[in-house]
Amino acid sequence: MEEKILYKDLSYKIVGLAIQVRKELGFGFLEKVYENALAHELRKAGLKVEQQKPIGVLYDGVIVGEYIADLLIESYLLLELKTVEKFNEAHLAQSLNYLKATQLPLCLLLNFGKTKVEIKRVYISTNIRNIFS
Repeated sequence: MEEKILYKDLSYKIVGLAIQVRKELGFGFLEKVYENALAHELRKAGLKVEQQKPIGVLYDGVIVGEYIADLLIESYLLLELKTVEKFNEAHLAQSLNYLKATQLPLCLLLNFGKTKVEIKRVYISTNIRNIFS
């Protein structure tokens, strides 16, 4: 039985544009450079993009902290960008915490710090409303 890929078309479009940005810019820039370039390409592709999106962490009905997500696409898909040698558990935990805080189901974790863009799909299932500050 084939597993259904959440937001398949949008994910493929994002990954394709990320690969394009990486090919054009090459290796060695800071994360912010790749973020700005990818946000530009996503907007050119007609997508709604929010950069450095604040995410409130709710506890007992009170916002007790705030994260900043790199990119929010179409108000329902998070992108977290890295420029590291390899992903580690902290990167995965960060993405999962963003998903828990927003109640969104999918975060694409993209690493521009290697020869090719490394992609991890981080997801949880939930149906609680979004919480943005």
